[in-house]
Amino acid sequence: MARVVVDVMLKPEILDPQGQAVQRTLPRLGFDGIADVRQGKRFELDVEGPVDEAALARIHEMAETFLANTVIEDFVVKVEEA
Repeated sequence: MARVVVDVMLKPEILDPQGQAVQRTLPRLGFDGIADVRQGKRFELDVEGPVDEAALARIHEMAETFLANTVIEDFVVKVEEA
């Protein structure tokens, strides 16, 4: 069984209020020197069978239609080493 990861992030031009809240809080917790924080989502998919071109195309379609809002989010699909 292989694992495919889909990382979803807001596009750079989209305001990230959760990331900004984390960034403002870090210095108060003693974590200085962080210039920016962006928050995203990570989906780990355990795939039955081989992860070939067809499987990756299907996962890409899944990410584009269901996992990410492509109007405001970008995503990356990658296969993790077993």
